[in-house]
Amino acid sequence: MFAVLPFLRRRAALIAGASLALALGGCSDEGSGPVVVSVVGDRDDFAKPLQHLPDPGAKLILEATAQGLVAFDASGDILPALAQRWIVQDDGRSYIFRLRRAFWANGARVTAPDVARMLMARIESLRLLDPDGPLDAVQAVIPMTGEVIEIRLAAPRPYVLQMLAQPQMAVLSRDGGTGPYRRTKQDGAVVLTPVDRSSGDDADEDQGDAPPVWQTRVVRAERAALAIIRFRERDSALLLGGRFTDLPLLVPAGIDRDNVRIDPVQGLLGLAVTGEGKLLDDDGIRAAINMAIDRSQLPAMFPLGGWATSDRIMPDQMDLGRPPTAPDWAALPLEERRGNAAASVKRWVATHGAPPPLRIALPKGPGATLLFAMLRRDLGAVGLPTQRVAITAEADLRLVDEVAAYDSALWYLGRVGCARKIHCSDQADAQLQAASLASSPDERAARIAAAEALMVAHNGYIALGAPVRWSLVSKRLTGFLPSARARHPLNHLFRSTN
Repeated sequence: MFAVLPFLRRRAALIAGASLALALGGCSDEGSGPVVVSVVGDRDDFAKPLQHLPDPGAKLILEATAQGLVAFDASGDILPALAQRWIVQDDGRSYIFRLRRAFWANGARVTAPDVARMLMARIESLRLLDPDGPLDAVQAVIPMTGEVIEIRLAAPRPYVLQMLAQPQMAVLSRDGGTGPYRRTKQDGAVVLTPVDRSSGDDADEDQGDAPPVWQTRVVRAERAALAIIRFRERDSALLLGGRFTDLPLLVPAGIDRDNVRIDPVQGLLGLAVTGEGKLLDDDGIRAAINMAIDRSQLPAMFPLGGWATSDRIMPDQMDLGRPPTAPDWAALPLEERRGNAAASVKRWVATHGAPPPLRIALPKGPGATLLFAMLRRDLGAVGLPTQRVAITAEADLRLVDEVAAYDSALWYLGRVGCARKIHCSDQADAQLQAASLASSPDERAARIAAAEALMVAHNGYIALGAPVRWSLVSKRLTGFLPSARARHPLNHLFRSTN
């Protein structure tokens, strides 16, 4: 087993040091002042959010300042945002949205032509990375009047609204977005002030009295160790963006278990094969990597209630039409799997010589260090040496850690396909492209199912389990709900009067 306790003691010492830094620019969250929020990340997440997605800080600042047509609430349901209402016509080929009364940061009125132009440009850029997703059939975004736009599709697509609720679909100009907050900078933090106080179809930010101070949010993007100590010392009421990488910091920091909230998310947590060359181009080697990993060790390393490991790309069948494909070795005991994997490595060595180290790109954090130690042990057991690297472009294997944007096989397959520069099956990619052109729902489902089976057999993605998302929530806050999308709108939170 790993030397976990000495490692955590070293991290505890680092955390204790981090607490001293809070004296510099600390902002108490007691009383009736602004609600102070930390999000794990760095300032670039706030400065250039579109370039830093899917980082939690980038998602948070876009959601707070630049809403799209629709949004997710904490429970994962679709809410009005920039669009106050919408209708779906022509058997799902036409989505018509009426915009609410809104203004840009410079005071100019938001109009349908502006929104249509921005949305179409965003859709075209997203289709480069997600060519088979729900936006693949969008033909045009048309301003019908000054306040109404239509999204026209060549064919019906489920999950269009879920995709429009993603942070990358935020509508923003050079000066920023339309709210629900306006942002200003102050002492290394971002201050978010409500644009208006109503639920807001026709509200103007100048109507009525100024919003109470507690509705203001002071948001910092910072290292997890500093954010955890800030929360522990009651200098913040909320910490967002926790992942498996920083989960081991909570115990040595003395965080109360009742303050930890786990989001019931689905998505991808695993390793994408991104390297090139004779080693990883060998089908047997990629399968050996997948077979060698002992996933049963993960729950002990990251003890979360209800968290499960997986050796499959998809967590359940969703719209696949059948249960997800299991690897052909899934029923074998670990010892037999590793025996088969070691035999594949020996065959490769007999022809090519000793294999080079597999370079594995993982983020910073004690959880990632524990994961690498497990991978080094497991892959080393079958004759594959490993090396941890920080630069993704230099990696043979890189971590994929994303929450599903919508509950479809297309999201999962698109994230581990050829468009993402992952070692992929050309046959599977052809099936996904054929699915986009399918003439009937049955043919489309059959093409997607064929692509999923081919991708599993190709072993270009090494599944480990579901993503881990956690937050720290003060008892002084109400309105926080666990979210299946890991989305926590700041304007849905309230300060308790108790």
